[in-house]
Amino acid sequence: MGLCLTKDKNTQPRLYNDTAGMVNHQKPQEPIVYQSKSPVQPAYQLPSQQPAQIPRKPAVPAPSPKPVHRPETILEKPYEDVKLYYTIGKELGRGQFGVTYLCTEISTGKQYACKSISKRKLVTKNDKDDMKREIQIMQHLSGQPNIVEFKGAYEDKQSVHLVMELCAGGELFDRIIAKGHYSEKEAAAICRAIVNVVHACHFMGVMHRDLKPENFLLSSKGNNALLKATDFGLSVFIEEAMNRMRDVVNVLFPAKVYRDIVGSAYYVAPEVLRRRYGKELDIWSAGVILYILLSGVPPFWAETEKGIFDAILQGDIDFDSEPWPSISSSAKDLVRRMLTQDPKKRITSAQVLDHPWLKEGGEASDKPIDSAVLSRMKQFRAMNKLKKMALKVIAENLSNDEIQGLKSMFANIDTDNSGTITYDELKAGLARLGSKLTEAEVKQLMEAADVDGNGTIDYIEFITATMHRHRLERDEHLYKAFQYFDKDNSGFITTDELETAMKDFGMGDDATIKEIISEVDTDNDGRINYEEFCTMMRTGNQHQGRIF
Repeated sequence: MGLCLTKDKNTQPRLYNDTAGMVNHQKPQEPIVYQSKSPVQPAYQLPSQQPAQIPRKPAVPAPSPKPVHRPETILEKPYEDVKLYYTIGKELGRGQFGVTYLCTEISTGKQYACKSISKRKLVTKNDKDDMKREIQIMQHLSGQPNIVEFKGAYEDKQSVHLVMELCAGGELFDRIIAKGHYSEKEAAAICRAIVNVVHACHFMGVMHRDLKPENFLLSSKGNNALLKATDFGLSVFIEEAMNRMRDVVNVLFPAKVYRDIVGSAYYVAPEVLRRRYGKELDIWSAGVILYILLSGVPPFWAETEKGIFDAILQGDIDFDSEPWPSISSSAKDLVRRMLTQDPKKRITSAQVLDHPWLKEGGEASDKPIDSAVLSRMKQFRAMNKLKKMALKVIAENLSNDEIQGLKSMFANIDTDNSGTITYDELKAGLARLGSKLTEAEVKQLMEAADVDGNGTIDYIEFITATMHRHRLERDEHLYKAFQYFDKDNSGFITTDELETAMKDFGMGDDATIKEIISEVDTDNDGRINYEEFCTMMRTGNQHQGRIF
């Protein structure tokens, strides 16, 4: 969900029952009433104490009460208006599954984040179960120092509202880049906070399954802000924990093996790609984040998602390129142990926290890491909005021959003829085409195709995402796209021209524009020439997956 959730001091009624640190998913059983074989005899009374028998009129049966209709709720509790407890303020963010608002608790004046998810997006039983499970997990983990705190969940006729701790400090990589410098010791502190999350999750019977830098926010803008894990949308309860006592008694009941492919490409563990994994995958993902913290780039890199997956399965880790020769051997040792291919031989979260380089007061150096690492990190972190805008411009100008078949495919998926494809329409359309993609994979496709981030895919975005990339990257298409941005035909895209284009697309601010210029402008003259533009378009700085 990408937000911060907490347990209030005045404990809210729990939605679910915990048993030995795990959640009981079954409905409570009816109480069992035991009866003796012979009927119970009434207590004996003395004759003088027995009351006189008074003739009674035959009892008239009471009329049956009219049935009360109780709507079936997702949270399995009555509707509750979140606005009775919170004042809803400005919008903080918007995604395909909900809108996040600043909210203020009426009784205390404290500020929180409220994520409102439209129930129209929770159509299937799986959707509703995923929603309930995420709430269960956040309630279960609430109170851990590096995990966002959950305040409460409310449901009305239209939406489910999750009220959570407000994390005002922004994303992890943004803070590092803004600071401009940091050391191995600071990288160790960040990694320690991330692995603390993994350790708490595993200890409490939860597998995160989607650890990545974007899922960590800072609690405040202060220098001593805590790093908080925020998104548990792909997390599950580890069934091995539920069966732990049974396993001790009988080794014939092993832990469940999970087979769904989940997570984000750069951070996916090799065993996930082989569709046979357990909680060890979280250590791998944390190891990838540590590699990026120390070098500025991910360990497994390619221009396509398939290329990234092939590199992960091959498992060759580069410790020769800059800045690795200047990184301590102890840091490299920890990275190797966390990125061990065999999950059974991979280091555990407890062992990571006890590693000499990582533990507090350990071997990590105060020496600043090479500034080039920050530059690389910025390039990796920044979404190349210019590239996505350019692809959209090309898609708008493709001939009918080039998009043959895609127009009718869009119409078939857009079942309500609204001109946009929602997540539910995409999922249903893929199913009709015989797609075997999991819900998590459909969500990732949706995010990749939704250029403007409004939660739906419009026609041009659909063409952009489905068109074969070699067609989009032909010279004539690239030149047309370049001309679209180069309004004065000077042969360069300037800051002003980029700002105008981004406003046309409803995106962008001064920081984003500077980010794009610095990312693409390799000769550092403050503008983008045609050669730089083509290089950007043909390299895989940010993979955008195809839907089909």
